[in-house]
Amino acid sequence: MTKFVKEPLLGFFLSAVSLAGIAQQKQLTDDQYFKGNLKGITQSLPVATRWLDNTNLILMRDGKQYIIDAKKGAEREATEADRNVPKVVAQAAPFIKNKNIFIKVNEAEVQLTNDDAVEVNPTVSPDGKYVAYTKKNDLYAVNINTKKETRLTSDGTDLILNGYASWVYMEEILGRSSRYKAFWWSPDSKNIAFFRSNDTDVPEFVITDGEGHGGYVEKMRYPKVGDKNPEVKVGIVKPDGGNVVWSDFNEKDDQYFGMPYWKPDGSTLLVQWMNRKQNKLVAYAVNPETGAKTPFYTEEQKTWVDLEGSDRFQFMDNGKGFLLQSDASGWNHIYYYDMNGKLLNPVTSGKFTVTGITKVDEKKGLIYFTGRSRENSARTDLYKVNLNGKNLQRLTFGEFNHQITSISPDGSYFVTNYGNATTPNRSALVDGKGKIIKELGSSKGTEFDDYQLAKTEIVRVKSDDGLYELPMKVTWPLNFDKNKKYPVLVSIYGGPNAGNVMDTWTISGNQQFYAKEGLIQVAMDHRASGHFGKEGVNYMYHNLGYWEMKDYSTMVKWLIANGGADASKICITGFSYGGYMSCYAMTYGADVFTHAMAGGSVTDWTLYDSHYTERFMGTPADNADGYKTSSVFSYLDRYKGNMQIVHGV
Repeated sequence: MTKFVKEPLLGFFLSAVSLAGIAQQKQLTDDQYFKGNLKGITQSLPVATRWLDNTNLILMRDGKQYIIDAKKGAEREATEADRNVPKVVAQAAPFIKNKNIFIKVNEAEVQLTNDDAVEVNPTVSPDGKYVAYTKKNDLYAVNINTKKETRLTSDGTDLILNGYASWVYMEEILGRSSRYKAFWWSPDSKNIAFFRSNDTDVPEFVITDGEGHGGYVEKMRYPKVGDKNPEVKVGIVKPDGGNVVWSDFNEKDDQYFGMPYWKPDGSTLLVQWMNRKQNKLVAYAVNPETGAKTPFYTEEQKTWVDLEGSDRFQFMDNGKGFLLQSDASGWNHIYYYDMNGKLLNPVTSGKFTVTGITKVDEKKGLIYFTGRSRENSARTDLYKVNLNGKNLQRLTFGEFNHQITSISPDGSYFVTNYGNATTPNRSALVDGKGKIIKELGSSKGTEFDDYQLAKTEIVRVKSDDGLYELPMKVTWPLNFDKNKKYPVLVSIYGGPNAGNVMDTWTISGNQQFYAKEGLIQVAMDHRASGHFGKEGVNYMYHNLGYWEMKDYSTMVKWLIANGGADASKICITGFSYGGYMSCYAMTYGADVFTHAMAGGSVTDWTLYDSHYTERFMGTPADNADGYKTSSVFSYLDRYKGNMQIVHGV
């Protein structure tokens, strides 16, 4: 947001605002507004670093370590003896230095490679004996003790990528955090699974950059909707070399592969396969010695199945089953399966969304998980449930959003950072029954009450069809007067299951500056943003743009009728999908929105990548009307406001 403060469009947007009188509390200074220096108003929360045992927690506060006795709630400063209690030592991570791979051994840097070629994604084996990496699009491993480098594949080129992801896989399936890494060690360190991508038939996209004296041309393989995707094979190879074992898939099929998993004992590779249409997922168990595959889980939906990353499956240490997260019911929930893929029982159910498994206690048959609150979808709670699905309990407390930062080894205690839109965050140590044992700290600074600060709240607006209570987070202008009209700045992302309205405490210099200048600041979430489960998200199938804009318009109209909004000054801003929605608002939604700042916008979905777009829209061949109605270009005749378009990073 900061970069827009001095832009001409926003300056024009603010120019007509009449500033209200100032109350007796202190006002923030320019340094606080523009540099975000809010020291004294806010302060950092303490950090739970680790548990010494089931009851004693090490807490870092103001640069000092403290020991919290969870049974008694007592606190003392940590001694040298406390700090020296043995802990699980993280395995040394290899790193790149001067183009080569190094690793720390007994605090000394040991060089493992000596090569001018670029080496990428060095990853140490679980047993600490090897480092695997890619170089010139081939997969390599080096023995840490002998420094012997072994080339594991030999056909890497600009178009054949071994262990290095094709762009669309990195962007849409493995994620940017993968840094193109497409290989995975088995837990027993005996094998490395990897993707081999063939980009030969993927269309080339050319980007001309005018930077520098003569500029340059960048070429990349970028599949748009309906284009050929990379052909991908799943291989398995041993770190000391030998023949690659190819899993029993046909790379010529129009398909996708998700993040693979290894069983805890390393005996089997679990591969997620999905059809090009993305409405059918099959999970296969692959034998790493033969490549033979056996299906053990299948899911098919009328709309689409999300190809999740590393959290869909969680295998039990006892080898008797696995936990699966799926939204096939319309809400994301946990299910318990045996190792043959037979459903033993649902673990959770109902109209709320599980967001992640926090801890599994196999001995006690308990699962700890976080989820959108069953009472309020804009909040997150911690829950506990029996493995058989019985005795679901909420462990967190109050009308707060909770971020669980630590849980004791036996699950008896946890640390939560909690707050809401009107309450600065606090940190607390809580027992397994939801009782606060000890308050650990607050983000509210000693000077907080000395300043006049803008008020923020969560507001729910009923959708036009009466089906949903749509959430928005509103920061009101300082000295808000219900008899006056104020310009509105709507910040959104939009998109399927990509909401940004949570009942959390937020404060920033920009936020307070805009409030001083008299803006109503709003974050909005539509029915498909995730608050209403997959049931709500499914509205967007073959129909991007329509429902988001319908719901956004409903919320803006509510602000005009009830919240003091000036109908002639409604600005919307966002980046990426939010840029698309901003452009769509100024064309399709031009009867409501008057100004926009659109960043990195998708303006027509036929121009975007295959995997993301086809998941929701299908192809232009089978959804021509949907592509037409979702395009900004279809409504250019409606454009009548003021819009600033920005691009780049």
